[in-house]
Amino acid sequence: MPNAIRIHAVGGPEVLRYENVAVGEPGPGEARVRHTAIGVNYIDTYHRTGLYKLELPAGIGLEGAGVVEATGAGVEWVKPGDRVAYSGGPTGAYSEARVMPADRLVKIPDGVSDAVAATLMLKGLTVQYLFRQTYALKSGDTILFHAAAGGVGLVACQWARSIGVTMIGTVGSDAKAELARAHGCTHTIVYTRENFVERVKAITGGAGVPVVYDSIGKDTFAGSLDCLKARGLFVSFGSASGPIAAFDISLLAQKGSLYATRPTLFTYAAKRTELAAMAEEMFALVRSGKLKSEPRQTFPLAQAADAHRALESRSTTGATILMP
Repeated sequence: MPNAIRIHAVGGPEVLRYENVAVGEPGPGEARVRHTAIGVNYIDTYHRTGLYKLELPAGIGLEGAGVVEATGAGVEWVKPGDRVAYSGGPTGAYSEARVMPADRLVKIPDGVSDAVAATLMLKGLTVQYLFRQTYALKSGDTILFHAAAGGVGLVACQWARSIGVTMIGTVGSDAKAELARAHGCTHTIVYTRENFVERVKAITGGAGVPVVYDSIGKDTFAGSLDCLKARGLFVSFGSASGPIAAFDISLLAQKGSLYATRPTLFTYAAKRTELAAMAEEMFALVRSGKLKSEPRQTFPLAQAADAHRALESRSTTGATILMP
């Protein structure tokens, strides 16, 4: 039988258990995928700790790439032998093979490796909806993006550069600042020694930015609002430092009639047609050379706990994958 990572209780990385699992035949609308690379994302730690609830015991992981082994009735857009990638539910990507809804699968185009696809289906499509849909950026815009050297952040740096956007990115060290700038981030702020609100105001001549993209949460929320122009948009798409505490909505009025939103990839890519269009735009950037996303950390599937420890210690940069 194939192996997979499963959790029987929530907690630290030690709850990730490497087990034999039964993988049956796909039913109607399903496909069986043999993984070749598996994406590791911060949301996986939320599932593991119970911040985002799963019915236990459960598989974990939302992003992977591999080869279709079999399809069920009604599946016409992929066939056995196709290289495919996916992101989104249900959880269970940390596995050698799985049966899953086939409408989540997109074909990996020639010129894109499985490993690259496994780093992009969640992170890259997240940047797609953030930059192209949640707030439609245009050339000449200036933005603030937290965690600019992280997995999503390095994709954001390159995507911003490709459309002529000035990106101000926060990072945790000088090494991460150098990495973010090398990927296209215009200005970097080392938040461990610099006040990012003051730096944003200085960079923008006191004007602030029209949009802040924040995956940090509790620790950056108040400062992020202070970086916005009047009628600016605060985009929360993660909570690495913990969830944002309840606040009086009149705070948005006091700070300049601000907007705030909490979007998710799963909503933006809910329909297969939307998912396919988003992936097509993203893979076109890869094939043109404007977006590079080779994994920067690789772990064997059996060592998923070590991958989580590295991610949560903020010692990683860019994308991390597991190899079955």
